[in-house]
Amino acid sequence: MSAYNELIKNFERIRAYMREFYVFGFKSREDYDKKSARSYDDERRRMESFFGEHMSFLRTPEGKTVFISIDSRTSRHNPFYNAWKAKSFTDGDITLHFIIFDILHSEEIKLTLSEIMDCINEKYLSEFENPQMFDESTVRKKLKEYCALGIINAEKQGRKVFYLRAQSPDVSGLCEVLDFYSEVAPCGVIGSFLLDKCRREGESFAFKHHYMTGAIDSGVIAALFEAMRGECAVTAINHSRKKREPEEIRIVPLRIFISAQNGRQHLLAYVPGQDRIKSFRIDYLSEVKPAGSTPRFRELREHLDEMQKNMWGVNTGTGKLSKKKLEHVEFTVRAEPGEEHIVRRLMREKRVGEVEKTGEFTYRFSADVLDSQELTPWIRSFVCRITEIKFSNRAVENRFKSDLEKMYRIYGIEKGAEK
Repeated sequence: MSAYNELIKNFERIRAYMREFYVFGFKSREDYDKKSARSYDDERRRMESFFGEHMSFLRTPEGKTVFISIDSRTSRHNPFYNAWKAKSFTDGDITLHFIIFDILHSEEIKLTLSEIMDCINEKYLSEFENPQMFDESTVRKKLKEYCALGIINAEKQGRKVFYLRAQSPDVSGLCEVLDFYSEVAPCGVIGSFLLDKCRREGESFAFKHHYMTGAIDSGVIAALFEAMRGECAVTAINHSRKKREPEEIRIVPLRIFISAQNGRQHLLAYVPGQDRIKSFRIDYLSEVKPAGSTPRFRELREHLDEMQKNMWGVNTGTGKLSKKKLEHVEFTVRAEPGEEHIVRRLMREKRVGEVEKTGEFTYRFSADVLDSQELTPWIRSFVCRITEIKFSNRAVENRFKSDLEKMYRIYGIEKGAEK
């Protein structure tokens, strides 16, 4: 039986557990039936090593439930990044890594592959029982990998290729920039890695609303950005909560939308089989892989640009490229003298549509949108000032008015709904 190791070989596995323990939370060992009890215990111990004091548990009649509890007001740096910094590696990988960078210890040293091999065998491995533990093919592949990452440079001189250490950028003057970037940007884990190289004094930023869980989706977002840059389609596994079994999908990623209200991240993508653009929750996607370039990418982006003129959130209605069906919504509010802030709210918070003055104290908001249901939470925030409301989608209007009537009954003012 192998000893427990806190390093991660498969990030997708720990990502799934972090999502269960933090986003959904409060699951006992018996509730989590996707993996064996031993797997559960191993992943829980890994998370305890990453999150420390952020791991909590409760004793209930059903047993011990474990969850991650993070107060974003006091956590200046995203603790989810710790998982990205615990990647597993083999003994040979880590040994070869330090040998290469010890040999190329300054930017002035330039060596060919054969010279690096001679140095490895004579200086570093000559005292070992197996001095030929790294063959030329292994070292060549490792150097090629580091060249692709930009940490080693390859210079061709005649028929020879020389390898040298890439110049390390000085990030000491960018600590505040990296601090902010790492906490607010997609793939902020990149900033977190760079921030580890800064010598910081004190803490720079505190956030009232700090959306941390996007950190565990950084790998998916990076793969989607790469596909968009290359104008490629991708395949992915979609873990919909409506379906017990995940399904493989082929889509063309177009844009990533991030909510300023709750930090949730959505992908807007074209689905070839349905000839429509729809949204996917990024935390439900995994195993994103390139699936070939698409000549229609820019055309599809233009379709999405047109859709955005009538989108309130991320829902695209039918999403059909051939037929864009719009729903009309309008409501009138009354703002008495001294209540100009109501009008300013209408103007500031509307994402689409128009606001016009219709009377001495009345103002009307109107918009044509792809999904009018998305507006109802915002409209409800004006409910005590609304004098008239209309939806072209009668099902949405009836649901809105039914919810109001239920609210009136709860507060014992049933006749209020008739006013």
